[in-house]
Amino acid sequence: MSKENRKFIKTTCPRDCYDACGMVAAVDDGQVRKVLGDPDHHVAKGVLCGKCAIAYNGVWRQPDRRLTQPLKRVGKKGEAAFKPISWDEALETVAGRLRPLLEEKRNETIVHAHYTGTVGLIAGWYPLRFFSHIGATEIDPDTVCNKAGHVALEYTVGDSLDGFDPETVKDAATILVWGANPSHSAPHMHKAWLRDRSANIVVIDPVATNTALDVAQTHLQLRPGTDAALAFGLLHVAKSHQLLDRVFIQSNVKGFDEIEAAIDASDPETTAELTGLPAEKIIEVGLAYAKGPSMIWMGQGMQRTSRGGNAFRAILALVAGTGQMGKPGTGFCYMNGPGTRGIDMDSATASQIAQDGKSVSHMDMADTLENAAQSQAFFTWNCNPLASSPDQTRLRKALEREDLFTVACDVFATDTVAYADIVLPAASFLEFNDIVAPYFHHTLSAQVKIQEAPGEALPNQEIFRRLASKLELEEPLLFESDDDLLSRILAMTSYEGDFAALSEAGTVQIFDEPRMQFPDGFATPSGKIEIASAAAEADGLPRVPEPHADKPTEGGRLRIVSPASKWQMNSSYANDPGIQEQIGAIALHLHPQDAEARNLSTGDVATLTNEAGELPVTIDVSEIAQPGMGVVYKGRWPNAEASAANINVLHKGAKSDIGEATCVHSLEAELVTREAAE
Repeated sequence: MSKENRKFIKTTCPRDCYDACGMVAAVDDGQVRKVLGDPDHHVAKGVLCGKCAIAYNGVWRQPDRRLTQPLKRVGKKGEAAFKPISWDEALETVAGRLRPLLEEKRNETIVHAHYTGTVGLIAGWYPLRFFSHIGATEIDPDTVCNKAGHVALEYTVGDSLDGFDPETVKDAATILVWGANPSHSAPHMHKAWLRDRSANIVVIDPVATNTALDVAQTHLQLRPGTDAALAFGLLHVAKSHQLLDRVFIQSNVKGFDEIEAAIDASDPETTAELTGLPAEKIIEVGLAYAKGPSMIWMGQGMQRTSRGGNAFRAILALVAGTGQMGKPGTGFCYMNGPGTRGIDMDSATASQIAQDGKSVSHMDMADTLENAAQSQAFFTWNCNPLASSPDQTRLRKALEREDLFTVACDVFATDTVAYADIVLPAASFLEFNDIVAPYFHHTLSAQVKIQEAPGEALPNQEIFRRLASKLELEEPLLFESDDDLLSRILAMTSYEGDFAALSEAGTVQIFDEPRMQFPDGFATPSGKIEIASAAAEADGLPRVPEPHADKPTEGGRLRIVSPASKWQMNSSYANDPGIQEQIGAIALHLHPQDAEARNLSTGDVATLTNEAGELPVTIDVSEIAQPGMGVVYKGRWPNAEASAANINVLHKGAKSDIGEATCVHSLEAELVTREAAE
């Protein structure tokens, strides 16, 4: 192909990442030759992160590695033995299995799992129209990731998707990065947004992340599961130094008086004993935060513990008690939803056409799929449950059920696809138009069609339009076109251009000045920040947050945390050879004290084991962990491992305190060495 016809086309990375990087595709005669960072993008600044630079110029552009035509199973489930079929046969087969379930009012036995294989507003959400309209059971996607935090925020401030505007960072004196791992999960935020600040950066994390080591002035490496105790300790520092904002509390907070006794009891020495932190560091950070202006980046990993929801409520009490909200350089951010840009997500999901359907936690996914009375058909789209969900051994066994009709819609042949009866090939983000509303910055971005999909692959939304047609469903919103929906979404925002103009720009800023958080007040029953929550109490939870701290592990067991890898995006990219070379064998990062106690060195092989399963690991002696804790990065595809397992083989599916969400970071296991086994 001649470079004379080369074009450079802007688009956006739609992966589950804070950065939402602008990209430029170099296209020769309709074919992508290279994917680069967009030099005009305020985050990417011309550079892709390492994982995207490899994968988007690797498997994502190799048609022979893609699913390109519908497939029908011809072997045993799990063997990945398929034969090509037409779209008509594939959809008729699927419709033929669904019709009797719908006619017999057994629609709840149609179960579907999805998540953030793409966060495009259309491809990531439009298929929900189909499933909600037929009354299918949804495996609640957030329960495998961040549900506890969402519900805790909703109890306290009424909305979990209204965060600080990152542009207000210019006014911040202190930034707490609490339980987030920007160096791996938001690499451009790590490199620029944080590093380029004059603010005091404090990382609060059990893991010595690269952000903690390379960017932060202070790293509070607390013991896992002690975040709530630390929040109360910081409040004690603020109160003892007369830095509580009593005016803000009086006007904007409900129930703060109900936690003051617990604050008084959380002196630095008590907090130090609970968290494993030096008392002087607790005082230092407590003073810096309370004096402000201060911001808190609330990471999603931190709430994946048995009392993660309580920890979030405690951190919000710290924000409220010190009045670090509503002023430049203040606030907290969990996520910024499309609503901060005026977008009503009902435009994508069309909740008005939904029938009553059930929702099931990912923690109960294996239970549900084992039970024929609860599940007769299973759809997996936009996710790879066998890599990402708990109870991996049981889940694999459940997917082997011959009477469970399984449909997989994906770009690649994942672990879960191997168990499908019908495989539907999905188009990638390079092959259709969409809109990305980043969940950190208050911007709007275009995902632009750059090339045709390989073979017969189709965008998610078109697949489910065709299935709705095959089932002879008549609801018009099941057939809304992409162009109409793109126009409707843009019309909700303050952006005055059309999709063509957005595509030309790539990404646009929505606000001329930093947007203040909760501009219309708090959507709680009282209209205030509810430290004391009647809603939480009605759900059987404590009325107020508590200074809880998990106890250290006993009997030689290790607390295992599984943060994001530098080289993957959840389970995305794990099938790329370049990525596989970077991640190497499954490693257990073990503190030198624990390694010495077990006579282990880097490179030794051992096995993590508990009541759920076992996982062979290669030892890496490293101080990124702390004594009594091990680090195993998540996201690997089991089918690429000799053990056919990843860290989720050890996760029994225990639930956090709030939202029936994962508490995978509360996982404990024994480390069995070869000598001990013999």
